[in-house]
Amino acid sequence: MKDNSEEMFPLVDEEGNLMGATTRGECHNGSKLLHPVVHLHVFNSKGELYLQKRPDWKDIQPGKWDTSVGGHIDLGESVEMALKREVREELGITDFTPQLLTHYVFESAREKELVFSHKTVYDGPIFPCEELDGGRFWPLEEIRENLGKGVFTPNFEREFTTVLQNNAQ
Repeated sequence: MKDNSEEMFPLVDEEGNLMGATTRGECHNGSKLLHPVVHLHVFNSKGELYLQKRPDWKDIQPGKWDTSVGGHIDLGESVEMALKREVREELGITDFTPQLLTHYVFESAREKELVFSHKTVYDGPIFPCEELDGGRFWPLEEIRENLGKGVFTPNFEREFTTVLQNNAQ
């Protein structure tokens, strides 16, 4: 695994306006510097939600089920550019129509992110990259039954209960 701690991230205010830049390492060391990320929730036409499985070697939330696609916006990238890049890199999907749901600030013990959350309906092939431990479509009822049991990442659970409950298909 490559050391990407020197990768440059934009710093933003809570509306996404560029305020400066710093390294990935600085953003993830507890500094709570606000940096933007994109999420895409991939539904199929049956209303099931695709979740990716985080590999056990990840330092944050290893082995847990997480948002279909999530990734950082690189310095100089727009939300749309980052979303298309991350979806292609993580799931091999290039033809999709995203719908912006909301944006919000998510804060953990290690970092503070401005999350731009989107959804799409997609029934084509999905090819999870080698950085993931696979993934699958989940019926929403199965997700609800497993909330609070340590199956999902805290960020996914928060987004599912606050954003997706009212915006699933």
